[in-house]
Amino acid sequence: MKIKDLCVDERPREKMLEKGASALSNAELMAILLRTGTEGKNVLEVAQTVLIVSEGSLTKASRLSIDELCRIEGIGPGKAVTLGAALELGRRLCAEVPDNTRPTIRSAEDVCRELSPFMRGLQHEECWMLYLSRNNKVISKERLSIGGQSETIVEIKSVVRRAIDLRASSVIISHNHPSGDPHPGNSDIRLTRNLKKALDTFDISLLDHVIIADGRYYSFSDSGDPSL
Repeated sequence: MKIKDLCVDERPREKMLEKGASALSNAELMAILLRTGTEGKNVLEVAQTVLIVSEGSLTKASRLSIDELCRIEGIGPGKAVTLGAALELGRRLCAEVPDNTRPTIRSAEDVCRELSPFMRGLQHEECWMLYLSRNNKVISKERLSIGGQSETIVEIKSVVRRAIDLRASSVIISHNHPSGDPHPGNSDIRLTRNLKKALDTFDISLLDHVIIADGRYYSFSDSGDPSL
């Protein structure tokens, strides 16, 4: 069943044109992306199934892989890609700085504010870098690498080279733990020590290593970790 086959009051597109996107439910917004349902379910019901599978959470919906979405009746690869792209755009929108001013990093909490939107809902590890000026303004915010569920590989030479190219006075490294436990493992400690040693050679400071996990974080700096 297509959206046009629904009653006028149930048509998400018409409702959005009349009242704006904010008037639509999550299911209605998804229905616009999905466009059509199946013989047994209309498009709104298919969208509602996606939300049921993700327990009503858009964050959990964003964690669904293309294969997992395709297991839902009425969703094929094309629709799965469309939903995945929309959810990724939402993640990136949340991460955007609202104006053209460069943010200042004064604490691990500031690091989380800048990077958590990029890591929210990920089932794999990602490593990000903040390159800072002398007054701790962010010169550049960059994803350094993508790893598996328990580890990501960092090329220390690349970090040092990039910091030199940007004329950064200091850097902060951050990555996520999909497990939900922000405490560092042995590999995290080794990485911090090795990165600090390499940056010290060029008089560039490693201010912190912040591990982010489901709204919590571990800061090497705040914890007085000897690796820094």
